[in-house]
Amino acid sequence: MCEFCTQHGEGKKWYLTMRNYSRELLAQEGRMQYMQEFLNNFGERTVKGIKQLDAAKNNRVVYGFIRRMAIRKQKAEHWGQVVPMEDVEQIIDLQDWIVRIPCICRSMTTGREARYCFGVGADFRGGRDDPLDSSQGFEVLTRDETKTLIRSFDAQGLVHSIWTFKTPYIGGICNCDQDCMAYRMDVKANLLQVMFRAEYVGIVDWELCNGCKKCAQQCQFGAIRYSNTMKKSTIEMRQCYGCGVCRAVCQQGAITLKSRANFAGLPW
Repeated sequence: MCEFCTQHGEGKKWYLTMRNYSRELLAQEGRMQYMQEFLNNFGERTVKGIKQLDAAKNNRVVYGFIRRMAIRKQKAEHWGQVVPMEDVEQIIDLQDWIVRIPCICRSMTTGREARYCFGVGADFRGGRDDPLDSSQGFEVLTRDETKTLIRSFDAQGLVHSIWTFKTPYIGGICNCDQDCMAYRMDVKANLLQVMFRAEYVGIVDWELCNGCKKCAQQCQFGAIRYSNTMKKSTIEMRQCYGCGVCRAVCQQGAITLKSRANFAGLPW
């Protein structure tokens, strides 16, 4: 299991531990105030952080130190882990309250509103420190409505992830692509690790693969290679995030997810 399961999972996947969504945990350590400040100042904080990291890149020693300290801070406050569809559904089943909200990342990168994000955990609406502004038109959804939406995002190739607000409290489910700030900072620019790999890694069964290349087109991480000689696709395991969205377009059932822990040396 990953380091987060060891620290916060009580012997199982940490994001399937009910305590990590509880009202009791939310009430501790100023989390409500942190969430409010985070949501209100996300753009300013993110731009400032990117500029600082980018400016330090010319000095490898300084950049390495700043990056390590920044990752440590992210792990303590706000970071995400990729989860495949089957685990997302289990997470949804734990929730008594789910709200669909506009994606802050996409509003920054595209200038348009996109509703691919969900608030989960304790229902804090109407409280003194309520971080959600009801004037923004957020939608309270049932578990089944949420599952239907996220299954449609899965088919579109969006990567599902859960996000902490002062770890280990989990307050959000995101559905990311290349418009997302986390993707741009972590995967594209390699500035700062804020989105960690899933507990899984993808495997292609060559006996079933027909070489259609649809999985490669779906992959957000460039982890799928195609062999013109063999007319088959394969997944580069070290590059795979274990999101599983490639399975949604594989009509041959050739792609499965295996536990990352079964393969020594793979990054998280």
